[in-house]
Amino acid sequence: MNSKTLNINIMGRDFHVTCPDEEREDIQLAAAYLDKKIQEIKAEGKVVDSDRVAIVAALSITHELLMLRNGTGFDMDEFKRRIVSLKKKVDEVMIKKES
Repeated sequence: MNSKTLNINIMGRDFHVTCPDEEREDIQLAAAYLDKKIQEIKAEGKVVDSDRVAIVAALSITHELLMLRNGTGFDMDEFKRRIVSLKKKVDEVMIKKES
């Protein structure tokens, strides 16, 4: 497992983080997601101080994660299961209708 330094930019500031090669893309996506959340919070104009903006963004993302872990957030696997189930029901109705 090789680790290299990765350069990321959050809030207009450059950060150098060391991560395994196989995690580079995920870390870049996480940094981009964090930066996007920060920009959204800044755009709302309710929080001005940079430290507070970063903390509010971190709280927002942590809340999203906890909701997903606790099952109260969006669950892609459950969504896919429901789609498959609905498709089967539609197929059954169509077969009965054609008979």
